[in-house]
Amino acid sequence: MFINNFDPVAIQIFSLEIRWYSLAYIIGILLGWILSKKFFIDDYELKEKFNDYLTYLIIGIILGGRLGYVIFYNFNYYSNNFLDIFKIWQGGMSFHGGLAGVIVASIYFAKINNHNPYKYMDIVSLVAPIGIFFGRVANFINSELYGIETNLPWAVKFVQIDNLYRHPSQLYEAFFEGIVLFLILINFQKKGVMKTPGIMSGLFLIFYSIFRFIIEFFRVPDEQLGYIFLKLTMGQTISIVFALIGIYLIKNKNDIEKKL
Repeated sequence: MFINNFDPVAIQIFSLEIRWYSLAYIIGILLGWILSKKFFIDDYELKEKFNDYLTYLIIGIILGGRLGYVIFYNFNYYSNNFLDIFKIWQGGMSFHGGLAGVIVASIYFAKINNHNPYKYMDIVSLVAPIGIFFGRVANFINSELYGIETNLPWAVKFVQIDNLYRHPSQLYEAFFEGIVLFLILINFQKKGVMKTPGIMSGLFLIFYSIFRFIIEFFRVPDEQLGYIFLKLTMGQTISIVFALIGIYLIKNKNDIEKKL
């Protein structure tokens, strides 16, 4: 069994703190950007525009992630403390909200450049597990999104939380939603899936949602929400929705593309 007493602050210079979670975002985005341009983008025009697209992508992740957390995970609090919405440094981001932000940003950027939005979303879907991996490791370091109690040999005591040994659910997610999902998508990429825009995006939504749904059973639900429907968490409920979107996207890609 392991005791987690990591300091969430990676670097401190006088009063300036750089946290592991911030570094995880930066590293994930940089690695995704580098790998995308070097290995996964074949379209010359798309590659030329990808640097500009990155700015829209970052804005979509931050705004979507924050608004998703506010709306889905802590609406009662923020409806009574509106200005706290802007205090991002205090924490509170939703992956599904960030994902929605990426979709909106991709559609908007593609429209103003007269490109197929699926081509952008497919590239992001392929490298997104890299960012997810670093983000979940940062969650582990921060002692947040921790698991339910267990006596398994690899249980972890998060001393900043309590004296109980728990599932390291953050590491489960880092492994399955990060490493395993990346390998699955790379396998599909090698089979030529990227030649049909939209399929990779659908596959990402489906496999991510499956992994997230299962691992949530080992994770403590959000304190302010608990279990919301049929003893499912908010994360599981939203995962079901996104999995259905992924299935619908693959089956009806051509019809959706005509509407974009």
